[in-house]
Amino acid sequence: MKASLIQIIHSADRESNVDKLQKHIASAAQEGAELIILSELHNSLYFCQTEDTSNFDLAESIPGFSTTFFGELAKRYEIVLVISLFEKRTTGLYHNTAVVIEKDGSIAGKYRKMHIPDDPAYYEKFYFTPGDLEFTPIKTSVGTLGVLVCWDQWYPEAARLMALAGAEILIYPTAIGWEASDPEDEKNRQLEAWLTIQRAHAIANGIPVIAVNRVGHEADPSGVTNGITFWGNSFAVGPQGEWLRRASTEETSFLIEIDLKRSETVRRIWPFFRDRRIDTYKNITKRYID
Repeated sequence: MKASLIQIIHSADRESNVDKLQKHIASAAQEGAELIILSELHNSLYFCQTEDTSNFDLAESIPGFSTTFFGELAKRYEIVLVISLFEKRTTGLYHNTAVVIEKDGSIAGKYRKMHIPDDPAYYEKFYFTPGDLEFTPIKTSVGTLGVLVCWDQWYPEAARLMALAGAEILIYPTAIGWEASDPEDEKNRQLEAWLTIQRAHAIANGIPVIAVNRVGHEADPSGVTNGITFWGNSFAVGPQGEWLRRASTEETSFLIEIDLKRSETVRRIWPFFRDRRIDTYKNITKRYID
């Protein structure tokens, strides 16, 4: 399977963002991409740096603008497309949602972000209700996709449940970066931790992992912080955590080739599923073991 990762700098203007994405999608399709993945909340700036009720105006329904616009692109270029949007189900009920669009422009499925952060510059609990679609892979013409979103990437339980349900690849649309006041050594630790845990998901489950992050600096509208410098570094790894491709901190898109059949070989030599002690894991559902 040929997949393309699109890592861009975002602006406050939706039309400008989708136009830029459209051009990258067209170019990736011409290069032979069958699957194209966009970053988290790609139609706008990362608005969760502040708690502002006017930002709810950015939310949209499914189906709606994004599924229609990107659905037409998926159909035109005969690609499977993973998009990310601020979903409005009804007034007062919103989600951070990834949608998978099939080659014919139809909606193959969606995933609502399950783990919602609430930290300085990442006030997502103000905007998003935790997902209610569980960890259910989405079947497409290019394979069965285990789509998760950003903060989900720190949780091995989410990756495992997607893999146990038949996901052939894990995909993480992402918006993560540094607050400018962090010292350089701390910045490096954060980035390496982010890369390492996702490579570990690939290894532990014997399947490839793709993460697509945004890039560039976005100011804090409130002025309380120095804003976020999104660190890019979008990447793909194989089922042993081996690097397939890793981006820099610049705006870019790139094509990779993923051999989904390799997971069968890897799971034969590292049969982690076989040796799981499911009879001893009941405490995993507890918040803490006192």
